[in-house]
Formats: sequence, C-alpha cells, structure tokens
Amino acid sequence: MKDVVSGTDKSFSDIKKDKGLVVIFSCNTCPFVKKAESVLTEASFYAKRYELGYVLVNSNEAKRADEDSPAAMKKYAVDMKYSFPYLIDNNSAAADAFGAMRTPQAFVFDNTGKLVYKGAIMDEGDPAKAKMFYLKDAIKAVFADKEIAVKEAKSIGCTIKRNTPEVPK
Repeated sequence: MKDVVSGTDKSFSDIKKDKGLVVIFSCNTCPFVKKAESVLTEASFYAKRYELGYVLVNSNEAKRADEDSPAAMKKYAVDMKYSFPYLIDNNSAAADAFGAMRTPQAFVFDNTGKLVYKGAIMDEGDPAKAKMFYLKDAIKAVFADKEIAVKEAKSIGCTIKRNTPEVPK
C-alpha cells in the first residue's frame, strides 16, 4: 500500500518490528478519530518504545475523491505530525481481510504474527472520559510477553466507507 507520509509503498511485514505490529484503521474525517488523536499518537510512542511496528490504514474508498484523498491524507498526516506510516487501502482490501468495520479500530499482532488484540482504542469515544486504554495495555503486554487482559473490545467510531456495487435496476 502507498504510504502518504513517505510516498513509498509499504507492506505490513516492512513495518513489523521485533515484538510485533499494531495496525489501526483510521481516516481523516471521523470525529471519533479526531477525538482519539492524542491517544493514537501516544500509542505510537509506546509501540516504538516497546519494539512494535505501528501503522494507520485509511480504507475509506468511497471518500477517496475528497476528504480521504491521498493529498488530504498527506496534509492530515503532516498537520498531526505523524512519525509513522499512513497507508492508502485501495478498494478497502486490507479492511476486508481484517474484518475491520470502524475507525478507529486496532489490531495488535505479536512477534509470531498472531492476532492478540482487536477492537477499540479505549473504553470511551472521548479520552477525557476513558478509564481503560485497551491499545496501550495490549502494546505493553506484547512487549512483556504477557497475556493480554482484554483481547477484544467493541470498536467505537465511524463505519469504514467502502465502495458498494450498484444494484441493477
């Protein structure tokens, strides 16, 4: 997939680090993503510190011509000071493969490639009200080779905007 930050193609195996990989399905427009930006950025620092690759993936194919265009994604990444890849998911292929339905939605893999956490970033849509930070807890547990307390949590956020085929008349 194309990384709008670097302008190069990247695969998940390119991004994975010694302890694993964190994949976040995200976008430029979802109010839940915007509220969670501070938590997503902090989680990226945790991932780097704890030797996990970290990447955001934009699967909003149906909005690719406007708010989630490559140019808009690049501007958003620069404005947010992303220090990690922000990938364009053509035809929502990665989202379909992962079963991702919302933004933001996290998938954490250990060093063997096993999915060890999927779902919400935190227990509330607003970081100020959150008591549980599932993503950060999962990153710490993977680094320490410990069992993750919460392995799955229902994602809170906007639906991924997929292109849907037209229904014949």
